[in-house]
Amino acid sequence: MELSWDLLHPVMSVPYLPTLGPLHPDALSGDLLDAIAQVAATGGFLSHDKDRRWSDRKDERLLVGDVHQDARRTLIPTLTGRGVLRVHLYGAPEHRPEAMETAAKLAAVHDAASARVISFQAAPDPVAASTRVQLRTFDQPALPVGGIEHLDTLPEPVRATFGAFAEKLAGEGFAFLHSRIDSVGPVLTAIREDRVVGAIGPMETMPDPIGRARLLPQYFGVLPEYRGLGLGRRLWRAAMHWGHANGADYQLLQTTAGGASDRLCQAEGLTDLGFVCTTTV
Repeated sequence: MELSWDLLHPVMSVPYLPTLGPLHPDALSGDLLDAIAQVAATGGFLSHDKDRRWSDRKDERLLVGDVHQDARRTLIPTLTGRGVLRVHLYGAPEHRPEAMETAAKLAAVHDAASARVISFQAAPDPVAASTRVQLRTFDQPALPVGGIEHLDTLPEPVRATFGAFAEKLAGEGFAFLHSRIDSVGPVLTAIREDRVVGAIGPMETMPDPIGRARLLPQYFGVLPEYRGLGLGRRLWRAAMHWGHANGADYQLLQTTAGGASDRLCQAEGLTDLGFVCTTTV
């Protein structure tokens, strides 16, 4: 069936659309939903898709023909090139069993390696893995932070330690970032004993669906032995200063509920936009 914005919008509790992820609430529209559907089978990117910086082809596609909608709930399935079938559930938690059954059936039809249900709610789910969507606007100045350096301005022996740092935090995505380090925006670093011990980046902006500058998500981490010293907060604030200085209007983040980044963002006063909850089928 065709996707209906008029049916989806009333049951959307978090500003999040399949294949694009979290969005500024003002950027949501029926036209945007139509655009996602139009490129679903092409492998192409919308001009404002943040994934464009990592690939020349969109990995996740919307399965338009398998959408289920009525006034109470909307189920939107997607499939990635890695064989991950996701059913995005918009509506009350009581519809999750239906969404899980749908995900299992579609995974079999499309020979998917795994299936998940992505649901949306105002509080963390006691069973599903939950991430909080948070909004940081740049309508107020962000002060500069001392002691944080751009990676590409470091002396070469210090810069070279970023590889070892990235390997130690490979689980946070830094090994991937290191592999792309010459083709992305600046990375901000914390240095101790002539080596990189914390980093946030890449620092880049991109116009959103309505033309406002969005500061894109970054990889963010501090080596375990240097945590608890305030380096994470300094890196975060330096990143926010970069965003303000480079014309960003806002940033959206997804943080693991209750995790260190989540607590930091809450302490920094970001606006809570709700939770994205993932259940493995």
